[in-house]
Amino acid sequence: MNCLHVPQIWMPQEGTDLYKWSVVACDQYTSQPEYWEECEKEVGDAPSTLHMILPEVYLGSDKEEERIDQIHNCMDAYVKQETIRPLPRGFMLVERSFGKSYARNGLVVEIDLETYEYKKGSKSLIRPTEMTVEERIPPRLKVRQTASVELPHIMLLIDDPDCSIIEPLMAKKEEFLKIYDTDLMQKGGHIAGWLIPEGNETDAIMQAVEHLADPEVFREKYELDKEYPLLNLAVGDGNHSMATAKAAWENIKKDLSEEERKEHPARFCLCEIVNVHDKSLEIEPIHRVLFGVDEDELFGAAITYYEEHGCAVELRKEQSEPYADKTQHAFSLYSRNGYQCLIVKQPAWGIAAATIQSFLDDYLAEHSECRIDYIHGTDTVLELAGKEGNLGILLPDVEKGDLFIGVVKDGVLPRKTFSMGEANEKRYYMECKKLS
Repeated sequence: MNCLHVPQIWMPQEGTDLYKWSVVACDQYTSQPEYWEECEKEVGDAPSTLHMILPEVYLGSDKEEERIDQIHNCMDAYVKQETIRPLPRGFMLVERSFGKSYARNGLVVEIDLETYEYKKGSKSLIRPTEMTVEERIPPRLKVRQTASVELPHIMLLIDDPDCSIIEPLMAKKEEFLKIYDTDLMQKGGHIAGWLIPEGNETDAIMQAVEHLADPEVFREKYELDKEYPLLNLAVGDGNHSMATAKAAWENIKKDLSEEERKEHPARFCLCEIVNVHDKSLEIEPIHRVLFGVDEDELFGAAITYYEEHGCAVELRKEQSEPYADKTQHAFSLYSRNGYQCLIVKQPAWGIAAATIQSFLDDYLAEHSECRIDYIHGTDTVLELAGKEGNLGILLPDVEKGDLFIGVVKDGVLPRKTFSMGEANEKRYYMECKKLS
């Protein structure tokens, strides 16, 4: 079953100021209302996606309901007044630059929500990389359920180490019609998009993506010794927005006939596909710091936990770089007592972050006096871990291919497994789609 569908993308009418039109994903800068206030000053009354989204910094505020009403009214007005207009059906090839060595290449498509599931234990072709917190869906559903227009900030990942799908398209981008080319506000860099019209090219793209989950290709790529559910695409960013789209579709389809369900616009969700091997993607580990912990007790609990899960464990009193391979996951530990190295051999988990987090979740559930924080930089970990009662845990670098094998073997990755770009590098709203 093919996950992809060719959308009819809607874009602002010619002459619209796209710098003001496009704003960053609503789930960014959630603790910085001043960022969104600056966006409002920049945009004013100009046509903008800002008027069609609810920045999550305002979730739970006194004006949440009023803002949602304004969003729905704006969507309807933009359609009626032809502020946005439909393009011919096709995919959008996207190039996003941030002033770094490489631009990010992507492809805006529609995915079939019938091939996606966010529930724990899902075996669907499209799955989240991290656990979905279902309590986060209802407030987002208020915006989505009766919306007439969809704006995507979801990024899906494909595991294409040969760079055989998106990259060749970018090499011949000038053969396609350029639809937009603009700078982005608030240090968002630059973005350009080319329409790939529905036809032989889009058919070939869909076949190539589907081939990534061919059972034989899948088994060989991940060196699997038993059957695992096939995985075609993994949600990299916007997991809760995609879960909200799924929840809305499940509500809508209850009142539809089988025939109506086949092509109802709410069944499909606009997303940008990015190759996890894209040179622009910087996948970094997120380290852990424990506070108020007894080291000896923690180490004893770790040895017991891993042995109960069929793993051999070694604890060395030495400084060693964290590393991971198929036979062992090694973590560098640091406290006021110095460095140690925890090695878990023949790990039962597909990725090092799952190996350590599964134990920490178990330990912290029994030790309410301890708490954990998730830290990006090594220097910060060492600074915090040097204080009495604290312990820093440095994780190995995350190999891009490991993201998929972790989802394949472990279901979803543990929270705070990896970081994928800074806030201003997240997807900006540009394309639209009619939902009704």
